[in-house]
Amino acid sequence: MELSDLKVFLAIAEEGNISRAAERLGYVQSNVTARIRKLEEELGLPLFYRHPKGVTLTDKGVTFSEYAKSILNLSEEAVQVVKETEFPSGPLAIGVVDSVTCLDFMDTLAEFQRRYPDVSLSIWSGTSPDLLTKVLDHQLDGAFVTGEFASPHLVSEHIQREELTLVTPSHMRGFPDLSQTRWAVSPAGCPFRRALEDWLRSEGVSFDNIIEFSSLETLIGCVRSGLAATLLPASVLAGDYSAFGAFPIPEQYRYTQTCLIRRKDRYSSKAFVAFSKLILESMAV
Repeated sequence: MELSDLKVFLAIAEEGNISRAAERLGYVQSNVTARIRKLEEELGLPLFYRHPKGVTLTDKGVTFSEYAKSILNLSEEAVQVVKETEFPSGPLAIGVVDSVTCLDFMDTLAEFQRRYPDVSLSIWSGTSPDLLTKVLDHQLDGAFVTGEFASPHLVSEHIQREELTLVTPSHMRGFPDLSQTRWAVSPAGCPFRRALEDWLRSEGVSFDNIIEFSSLETLIGCVRSGLAATLLPASVLAGDYSAFGAFPIPEQYRYTQTCLIRRKDRYSSKAFVAFSKLILESMAV
């Protein structure tokens, strides 16, 4: 069994189709088919169910895929460790939820790149559940996520408490009638949306007068237009967003947290350690 066999296996598992996996890898399909058959013969069991539309993993295939991912990640990590220089350098992939980018995050990134020009930094935005999945799958070195998380495979580098506030259009005067308010919300899984839903239900208000947005920018644009209200961290209401109406919400729904998380078993490169240290410095200012 070779590392290249594992890459072929995982490509097929992710694509769900041998021909697409071959195209993605730049191999001829017959080569991919032969290699996966050889791997199954070596293991003495089928890894895929074959059907007219493609393939799906067997139960044993699912188990094997987890080990295959770990083996490939460890091999890549080993190369990274032995090639690492004394000064932070190389690739660094960080995920962020949109609400983080509304703060001084971009200034911190600029300072990081000024200090460590040899680091190739890439930033991925997404929802907290998506970013958690990417960290667990070794696609990101770390990520800023909001809300609580529970996984034995993850650790938090920094935790910052956030206060949620009811955000309304600037022309709205006074606390709104919750039963008559339309709400701008992020996709399911967002802790701000969950807090809003819990609050409204506690007030006997149905959570159905909503408009869902995939990005914070368009969500805020909706509030600015006067179409809806929302819940956001109070720290977001600065600069261009300072003109919005802001009202406190009940204490039991008011607080959440933003964390920089990483995999517990993943090697922390000098680039990540330097990034984490700079984030801690910026939080202390």
